[in-house]
Order: sequence, then structure tokens, then C-alpha cells
Amino acid sequence: MSESPDAHSLVSASSQLNLMEIDAIDDKEFDIPQVDTPPTLESILNEPEDEEEPFVLEDTCLMNTENIDAHSCETSSLASSDSGDPAHLKRKKRTVEMNATVHGSVLRHSLLKGISAQIVSAADKVDAGLPTAITVSGVIAVGTSHGLALVFDVNQALRLCLGTTTTGAEFGAVSALSINHDCSRLLCGFAKGQITMWDLANGKLLRTITDAHPPGTAILHVKFTDDPTLAVCNDSGGSVFELAFRRVMGMRSCDSRCLFSGSKGEVCCIEPLHTPPDLRDHPITPYSLLAMGSLTKILVIGLKPSLKVWMTFPYGKSDPSSVPQLAWQFVPVQKLFNPILAFCRGDTVHFLLVKKEEMGTIHVIKQRQLHLNCDIISLSWINSRTLVLVDSHEKLQVVDRPSQEVLETLDLDQVQLVYNSRHFKSLATGGNVSQALALVGEKACYQSVSSYAGQIVYLGTKSAHIMTLRNWRERVDCLLKQEHFVEALSLAWSFHEGTARAVLGLFGDPAKRKGVVADKMVEILFQFAERSLKKCPEHGKIQVMEQHFQDVVPVMVDYCLLLQRTDLLFNQLYSCLADNVVSKGVFLESLESYIVTERLGHLTTPVMKDLLAHYHGNGMMDSLESCIVHLDVTSLDMQQVVQMCWDNQLYDAMIYVFNRGMNDYTTPLEKLFEEIGPPLREGRTLTDEQVVMGNKLLVYISCCLAGRAYPLGDIPEDLVPQVKNKVFEFLIRLHSADLCEEEEVFPFIRTLLHFDTREFLNVLALTFEDFKNDKQALEYQQRIVDILLKVMVDNPDFTPSQVGGLFTFLARQLAKPDNTLFVNRKLFDQVLEFLCSPDDDSRHTERQQVLLELLQVGGVVQFDEGRLLALAEKAEFYQICEFLYEKKHLYDKIIDCYLRDTLRKEEIFSYIHNLLSMPGYNSEEKKTVWDKTLQHIQELVTLDPSKSADLVACHFPEEVGPIISQLEDEQLVFQFLSCLLEPREGHHPGAVLTLEADLHQLQVGLLCRFAPQKLQTFLQTSQLYRLEEAIKITEQYHHSEATAYLLERKGDAHGAFTVLLKKLEESLTLLTPESQGGGGGADRRKEEGQTEGEAEEKGESSLERVEDSLNDIIALCHRSSQNLNQQQREVLWFPLLEAMMAPQKLLSGPNAKHTSEALKELTMKVLNSMSSFIPLPAIIQRILQDPVYGKGKLAEIQGLILGMLETFNYEQTLLETTTSLLNHDLHWSLSHLHAAVTRGLHPRQDYCNICLQQYKRRQDSLEQIVIFSCGHLYHCQCLQSKDCGSGLTSECLRGWSCYKCSSNHGGRGGVTTDQGRGRSTSLAQTRVTSVHRETGAEAHGRKMFAETTLDPQQAESWDRLHCLYRGPSRLAILSELAHCHGNEKAGLVNPIQPGTGSILHCENFQLKLSPPPMVEE
Repeated sequence: MSESPDAHSLVSASSQLNLMEIDAIDDKEFDIPQVDTPPTLESILNEPEDEEEPFVLEDTCLMNTENIDAHSCETSSLASSDSGDPAHLKRKKRTVEMNATVHGSVLRHSLLKGISAQIVSAADKVDAGLPTAITVSGVIAVGTSHGLALVFDVNQALRLCLGTTTTGAEFGAVSALSINHDCSRLLCGFAKGQITMWDLANGKLLRTITDAHPPGTAILHVKFTDDPTLAVCNDSGGSVFELAFRRVMGMRSCDSRCLFSGSKGEVCCIEPLHTPPDLRDHPITPYSLLAMGSLTKILVIGLKPSLKVWMTFPYGKSDPSSVPQLAWQFVPVQKLFNPILAFCRGDTVHFLLVKKEEMGTIHVIKQRQLHLNCDIISLSWINSRTLVLVDSHEKLQVVDRPSQEVLETLDLDQVQLVYNSRHFKSLATGGNVSQALALVGEKACYQSVSSYAGQIVYLGTKSAHIMTLRNWRERVDCLLKQEHFVEALSLAWSFHEGTARAVLGLFGDPAKRKGVVADKMVEILFQFAERSLKKCPEHGKIQVMEQHFQDVVPVMVDYCLLLQRTDLLFNQLYSCLADNVVSKGVFLESLESYIVTERLGHLTTPVMKDLLAHYHGNGMMDSLESCIVHLDVTSLDMQQVVQMCWDNQLYDAMIYVFNRGMNDYTTPLEKLFEEIGPPLREGRTLTDEQVVMGNKLLVYISCCLAGRAYPLGDIPEDLVPQVKNKVFEFLIRLHSADLCEEEEVFPFIRTLLHFDTREFLNVLALTFEDFKNDKQALEYQQRIVDILLKVMVDNPDFTPSQVGGLFTFLARQLAKPDNTLFVNRKLFDQVLEFLCSPDDDSRHTERQQVLLELLQVGGVVQFDEGRLLALAEKAEFYQICEFLYEKKHLYDKIIDCYLRDTLRKEEIFSYIHNLLSMPGYNSEEKKTVWDKTLQHIQELVTLDPSKSADLVACHFPEEVGPIISQLEDEQLVFQFLSCLLEPREGHHPGAVLTLEADLHQLQVGLLCRFAPQKLQTFLQTSQLYRLEEAIKITEQYHHSEATAYLLERKGDAHGAFTVLLKKLEESLTLLTPESQGGGGGADRRKEEGQTEGEAEEKGESSLERVEDSLNDIIALCHRSSQNLNQQQREVLWFPLLEAMMAPQKLLSGPNAKHTSEALKELTMKVLNSMSSFIPLPAIIQRILQDPVYGKGKLAEIQGLILGMLETFNYEQTLLETTTSLLNHDLHWSLSHLHAAVTRGLHPRQDYCNICLQQYKRRQDSLEQIVIFSCGHLYHCQCLQSKDCGSGLTSECLRGWSCYKCSSNHGGRGGVTTDQGRGRSTSLAQTRVTSVHRETGAEAHGRKMFAETTLDPQQAESWDRLHCLYRGPSRLAILSELAHCHGNEKAGLVNPIQPGTGSILHCENFQLKLSPPPMVEE
């Protein structure tokens, strides 16, 4: 069949569109090498540069321009011609403004008026019903709800009306449409499952297919493949079928083959790969690929040469109501075109690149995915880089795939999209679909969207709409019509730079494209300038006009400079703007930023003059100076500019004009010296302006001598030597040009020295750094030094400090290794005399450093070292002294230098250590240093006891005793000894070890005096002191805790107890009235001048001391009671109890009650502690014998007795509960073990796993078999032959092990060491004796249970059963009972104490008899 003209043009258009998009591909993404011009673009490159794209479907085919709404090209939303809603217009405008700044209006949305009118007309006149489906190719076909298919040509004229309403009544609504690639055939799928094929040339019905798929299901999709005899369809049952069309002997037939069954998961959409006409020979075409999207995954299958699944890919997590989407597109990848499949379900679009490998297989490569914050219901490619998406809110989004940018968002509300929900729910056939498919169908609109050749058609309930990409000119013009000039320029510049997205209509090489866009931008700039002048407010405040032009003029300047069109900027645009005074001023002021950043380096003469006049007239002198020093000033009137700069103190600009404009580097020096020279000669104070000039003068001289331009940049290389020579010659002039009688010689150097001696010398020092092999420069250097000496030495005009600065400068120059300066001996002596002058404290460190550098480079060879040493000592130059002493090997004198030098005192320890440790020094030298150190040991220890101790421990271990005796201050001895006895890394010298005991003993006494809080720690960590002497020392200083610790360590626990008890009794006496001399408490406080609050505070501190003492003695009793008998324990505990109970009867006064309660609580603490070691009857008896508790009423001891009873009840309940839990758990475990042992076993097979014969080998024999819990069955004789029995006592009690599971001879081979294989070992072996009698006799079985013994395998099974518990044992909470502190029992009094960290001490703790834990079967 020959192609129609429309079809032919359409194919051509598609080909050209694909070729046009090659230049728009992102080279970085696809790794495309740079090429000048692809050969496939020759036909396009020959076209005019400003020509629109040669074919646009809506311009020449589908859309008749007469039917297009006049405003449709300017809208960026939808159906603006039909919308009269003001809110909609506001929304539309806001959308444009939001997106125009970056991308402008990317899509052109147009209403297909001709088709829309025909749809409405057909519904009214022929009862066609509402539209249900649409498809686009060379023609447009629209299906209706009454079974008709309307076919329109490229001019939107109705060509064919296929079908009748009678057919529609029988078949239902048209649910799917498809046109083949040559526009000769149309396939229609219907809601009741039928499929019809039509000839589009004559409207003839060719086929009616009713048996292609199961009846009772609607057709959801029907698609032609590239093979005209092959199509695929998808029904509401979720199945996919292949339709093969045949024509034999004039008879048309259709063979159906199921490709995917809905029983495996319903397929919602299908998409065959259509190859563009220019890629018909693509290697992947013969495979006829088909993508299918089910509810859980997508599949890519090949229909040819045989059916094959090439790839499956799951969606991942998604909303069950989300609609699967598929879309194919050929994209250029590395000079080749390959198809990419885009698919999604929900908010994430995935991309798969499909390639054919050399071996003939299909290879799928996953690309970067795209995430959007919306639920996608439609997915279409509009070109190889751009996708158009529609979300569930009917918002259309244009997305650039390589950058993943959303280029534009439109609202499709007024399109009123047609949804295919009725067909997905199969309402025409009774609704027999799954709930999942019906849920997806709520958002399905597959048949309402059709894309072809860069255009997408959307079907509404009463209209059809088309979306196409605007070409680049149209996108720019769209913004211009809305007078968004700034956005239009920004968009055009993105086209110019190649950064724009979805570009259409730009052809040729990059240079040609840039030229076309640049011409367009020039046109926009002229329009922008004209519009800004017209829109300028004629009346009002000047600020309003300035703001208006500030929004406009900088933009025009910026884009002119980006385009490098300064001719346009300074000629045409400036001419337009110069007529308005305000715009002219804004223009000139906007140039500053570009001049300063060096984007603009040259101005035309008129503009330069206007710039100077404007800035000068408005007092913008700083800005003017910034501009001048960045501009080419050769075109200016130099004298005028220089005079203006001088008058306005623009010294940087003046210097720049002289240097750059006239190549004169000395005249600026003369002009500046003329200003600052006279006042300095006359001794007057400089003004601020003159100080600024002087500073600039120094910087300018420094720049010139260093080869740098002032104030920025570099002097041309060929001029650098000339400039240096000129400046040097100027500085060393004998007289100035305007010589006067009072002028002294070398006026310029004198002026600089008087202005700032130090900075001028610094400038010279920096300049001399660059002098290497330049002979002329070295001569200038010597000349300047001679002049400096001649001018400054013996000159009363210069202060000693200034002369000292000169000498320091000279010394630094002389100290250089490559020094070439010559200074006579007499002058050099003066330099040294100055450097070592003790009268001048200024710059002491600098002078010393300079002299040290001179010494180090040998610059003082001829000078008398003795005199120099005397000068250095007098000037306190201790580094110089050290240098000289080291040359003479007088190392002991260096120690004196360090001790006198306040800045380097701390370094003396390192010096002594290094000298005594390092080789290279003889023994005599080390001995002098050793002796010198001992002489000054007092100073060293005072300086740093820690470092002194390290030094002594390392080098003077045998002198520790004399050193300590030499130290006069005992506090200093304590600090030194503390540092010396600290544990340190490394060796311990032997001499220290010999005195270790004496030193530790001495330290104990010092600690008692100066740091008693550290005494206990020292006694515990140190073991080298003598116990007897240490006890005497601690007793002497009354440190009871330390004495008790030492006595306990000695083994005298009772003595330690006595000491602590005495301290406790002393603390208790402070609480009784007798301790304070008798009398009433109030009277005593009154006599002593104490307030009531102070008395309470004193009482609290006394109680705290009592509690601390009690804790210490209780801890001692606990430690000692472990190794004592009952009588000895009572000797310890009962005196303590009596000591606590005795003071309670002596209490009186207002605080007696509070103190009594506190003491009773402490007494109960003693009782609680001693109950672990003393029997309860003995304790109660002792309490009842006490006068406090033995007399009076029972209520006084009620608390103690009840506390004991509560503790007894608590312990009894705890013991009973624990016993019950243990018994219950043990019974439960044994019952489950017994059940497991006695449970019947089911063999896996009915043959022996060793001999592989039936367990009934002979009917007349008595066979014994053994079955294991793993299911393996054996003959008893076979197991015996393999030595699998573990017991030898009797046959019934033999222990067996499974041969296959445990033996290394079993079928699995190898020695099994896996302990987790307990399942293969039986907990109990059941031996079944099967007796077979003669014919007619009943066979009966007898079970014999072997006695359970815990052999290794059974123990392993027991462990496995134990591990079946879920979670820890219930006894975990009681495990603390077995881990009490020491041998303590639960306390008698207050057994439940919160805050101790134990679960048993929680206030809410309860013992619960919960059922045993579940076991895993």
C-alpha cells in the first residue's frame, strides 16, 4: 500500500526532528566526544540561520492556523481562550513570572478547535457519545462511548466516521485505539472485549476479532508493533496477547497467543518499541521489544525471533493506587541511537538503557532515576531530553531528564481529562476484575494521552488539546510580549551559552548559533532601551526616576559586556540614554563596578569625559579614583586629569596617570616631596593629608623598586630596570630641582628618614632582597648605604633611636651570607657599640637577634671577643653570651646565662639534660656542668620542682640526700619530694632505691603537715615506708584514719578499731551538752554570740563527721570479721554498738529530737551491718540490756524489733518464692524432656540408611530397627557393624548415634564438628521389635524404651532444649541473691532502700509467679 502524502510528510518530519535533537544531547551524561559537525546534520546546516524548524505538526498538519485561538501562543497554562475566570488569569500570570526567570514558557498549549467542535457535534447529531480514547499518527483518531471512531486529517477535517451506534450497542465503548506506522490501518478495542481493524484509506471494516482473549474482559490497550502483521492487546483480566494477522487466499484471519497471564499479576499497560523511520535498520528492531507494566514490576520481552523475557524490574514501595507508566524513546548515546525505557509507579521515574551486545543478547543498563513530589498518572517523551508528566492533581510538568529540572508547570484542570476507570473496572462486562486493578483504574488515563513527533495530544470530555515545545525565538518573544525584558535577556543568554533546556530551532555549529542569538539579544536591548525611556515617569521624585533606570540600565550594560559589544554600549545605547539626565547618570555610575573588576578597560573619549565630569560634579571622588586606576587613560587630556586629581587629593590616580599615560615615574615623586619636604625640614608637625601623602610615597617607591605598578598590577618587564634606575637616581640626587639656600645635601633621603626612618629602611631592606647579580643595583645599594651613614651618623637631627634603627638595618645586611656591602672598621665598631648599648631599652630583642645573626655568619671576626662579651653581659644579651661561651667551651657559665635570662629560664632543664646525656662533650666539661647544677639546685627547684625532680632522678640520684638537706624551705622540700617519688616511666636509679624507705618516711611526715588529704592515697600506693615509723608519725600528727590503715596493714585489727572508735567517740561527744561545758543550749549560744541558724549548721556538720567516722569503722569491722571467730567479732561490734547508743541518753535542748533521730538511724545502720556476723538473739539481748532501751516502755524498742521481724518476713518470703520458682521450672523442664523422649518418631523412608534395604527384609526373621529423631532409620545389626553404639552394658540400654549425621563414614562425609547439629542425635532411642509369625498369625509390635542417660549427645540435646527459651530465665531477677556483697545477708532494718541500683531495692518491686516461658517447637 502506498503512503499517503500526509503520512509521507509526517515520516519526514519525525526523521528531521530526531536529527535536530542531536545537538541538544548532554555530552557529559552520555560521554560523547567533541565533534565539530555530525555528518547527519548536513541537510539542516544548509538551511538559513534564522529559519524556524522546517516541520511542526501543529503548524502544517494538525492545526489549521485559522482555528487557533489568538491568545494561545502567549499562554503558559491551558485553554485560556475558553477561560473567563479572573482567578485563572492571575494564576496563569504568576506561573509565567515564576518560571520565566529561568526557562520561560517552554510548552505551547493550543486547543484543537476543529476536532473539539466535531466531537461535540458528533455527540449531538449522530449520538456518538462522549470521547473515550485518542491516538495520533499521520491522522488523529478519536473513539467514543457509543462505539464510533472519528478520523481527522491534518487540517482537523473529519475524514471518516467508522462504526455505527448499533455496533456500539453490541461492543460497548471504544476503549483503545492504535494506528500502524504507515497510517493505513486502525485497530479499535472495545469495552466488551471485541477488536476491529479498519482500512483508513476507504473506511472499510477488515476484521472483527472476538476470540483473541478470554470473554468478559474489556480491552485496555491495543497496540500495533513495527511489524504491520503483529499487534498486542491487554485486557482487564491483566493478560497480554499477541495478535498475528494473516491473509491467505483472500481470507483474513487473526491468531492469538498469550504472552502474559493475569493470574501471575495483572498487567496495566503495554508499550511496544517503535523505531523511527530513519532507524529502521537499528540492530534492536528485529527483536520487536515489548514493555509491560504490572502492579508489582515491569517486564521487557522480545516477540521475535522467539518469545523471550529479557528483563524484569520491580517498582519498589509505591502507593497501591498509583498508575504504572511506560514510555520508549531513542536517544543518541556515544554516536549511536539506543532506546531508553522510562517507567514509573508513583513519584519516581526510572530509566533503562537497552542495548544489543555483539553476542546477540539484549543488555539493560539502569540510568539515574528522577524523583518528583507527586503521583504521576501520565508519562510521555516530547524529545530525547524532555519528558512531560501529569500528576494526580492534573498538573502538567515539563522535566529535563539530564539535569532533572522542572522547566514548567501547567494546570490541566480545564482540559477535563478523560479517565479510563470504567474499562479498568470492566463495568460493561459485569465488573469482574480484581480490587487492585480497579483501584489503579481510578487514575488511569492511558487512552487520553497520545504523543507523536514531538507533540502530545490530550483528550478532554468535550475538547482536544495539543502541547508542543516552543522554539527558542518563540520562548523569547513570549516574554517580550509580556514586557519581561530582563527575563527575556536571561533566557536568550542561556541559549547563547548553551545552558538552556528543551531548546528547539537552533541549528548549525556553536559559533553560528551564538551569532543568531546575539543578534536577537541586540534587538531586545534596543527594545528594552526604548521601552525604559517611554515608561519613565515624567513627574515625581527624582529617586523614583533613579530607581526606574537602576532596574534597567545595569542590565543593558551587563549584557552588552557579556556579548562583547562595547560599540553598541557606547554608541547606540548611550546615545539613546544620554538625552535623559537621570538615565545618563545611572549609566555612568553603573560602569564603575565593571571597570573595577576589569571587565571594562577602555572607554570612548566622549564617555570618558562625561564620566569624569559626572563623578567630579557629584563629589564621587573615591569612585572616580577607583575607575581611573583601572582604565586606559591614553585618550584623556593628561594635564586636565592630573590637575583635577591633585586638586581633589586623588594621589593614586595622579600617579597612575603619570605612569601609564606619560610613562613618567619620577614626576609624582617630585610633586609629593614638594608637599612633605618643607614642613619636615622646618620641624613642623605634618597634617593628616601630608601623612597620607608620605605613606603613599613610601609605598610607591617600594613598588617601583620591586618592579610592581602602583597601585596595582606590574610594570612591563622591559621597563623594570629603567624604572628602578630612575627611582634610585632620583633618591640619591645631591639637590632637588628647585634648589634653595637652606637645602642640605641628599634632600630626598633626608625627607624620608625624617618622615619615618624605620619604614624607609624596611623599604630598602625589601628592595635589597631582590638584588642578586644586578651589578648596577649593587652599586646603588652601596651608594645608598654610604649616604645613609653620612646623613645620619653624628647628626643631631636624628634621635638615637633612629640611628639605632640604621645600625640594626646595616647589621642585618652585613649578616647576610651573600653580603656585598662594605662598612669601615670605625663605623662597624659604632654599630656594635650601639647594638650592645645598655642605656637604650627599645627593641632589645631585635638588637640582640641582629647581633646574633652577625656572629653566626662570621661578621665580627676582627672584633675583640672579650670586649664583645663584656658589652653583651652589660647589655644583658644572654644569647650572645651563650654563643661566645660555647665557642670557648665554658658550658658552666651558660647555666648562669639561662638563669639570668627571664625569657629562657625554663629552657635550662633541657640544656642541662642534653649536655649531660649527649655524646660530644668530655668528662671534664660534663663535670663542670654537674657541679654548677648542684650549686644552683635551690634556684632550679624553686623555678620548677617537677623538672628539677626529673633532672635529679636522671643525673643526680646519689645526691638526693645532700640536695634535700640543701633546700631550706620545707614547703619546697615537700614539692620536690612529691615530684621525685611520683611513678615515672623508665628506670629507677639504684641510689634512689637505697634511700627509698627514708624518702618515703620523710614524705609521710611532710604530707601530714602540708597535704593531709593526700596522705591516705600515698600510704595505699606506696609500699616502701617502714610501718612502725609511719605509725608513729601519723600518731604524732593525730591522723586517725591513716593510723588505723597502717595498724590494719600491720595486722593489728583491734588496734585500728580502737583508734577509729576513739575518733568516733570524740565526734559523738561534740553532740552532747557536756562537750560544751554544761548549761542550757540557748544560754551557751547567747554567751558565745551564736545565732540559732549557726548552731543548727554546726550540729549538721557534727553529724556528718559522726557519719563519716561510722562508715570508716563499719568498713573496718566488715573486713576484719571475715577472719575472726564469734567471740572476736563480738569484741569488735558490741563496743561500736554501745558507743552509738550511749550518747543518746545525754541529749537535751531544742535540737535534741533531730539529733536523736539521726543517731537512732545510724544505730540501725550498725545493727543492719552487724546482723551478718552476730546472731540475732545476742543483738536483741544487748539492746535490751542497754539503759536507753532496757528501761521504759516497749514503744522505745518497737522500731528495732519490728525492723528485725520485717527483715525476717522478707527473707522468708524471698526464700519460699525462689524455691517455688526453681521447683516449678524444674518440673516444667523435666516434663517437656520426658515428652520429647517418649514422643513417637516418624522415619523419612522405609529402608535402612546403611544397607539401603527394606526394614522388613525377610518375613520369617525377627528384625530390630532403630529410628532417630532426625528421621533416619537403621537395622540394629547394621549399626552394630558400623560401631555406632556408645553403651556396652546391655542390649536394651545401649546408646546409639545416627550413622549419617554423626559418623565421619556417613553419606555426608567428613568429621562433623558443628555443635548445632543436635537434631541428628536422638534424645532417646526407640527400638521396635517386629515379630512376624507364620501365615495367619497376627504380627504385633512391641516398643522398648531405653533408659535415658546423659551421654555427650544427650547432653547436647539437653542444651538445645534449654536454648529454646525465649528471653532470659525468670531467675535472672533473683540472681543478685547469689552475688551479695561479701557474705552479707539481707539487712535487718529497712531492707528496701531506694537508690542502691538493685532491682530488689525498687519501690515497685514485686515477686510474681508468672507461667513458664513459651518454648519454640
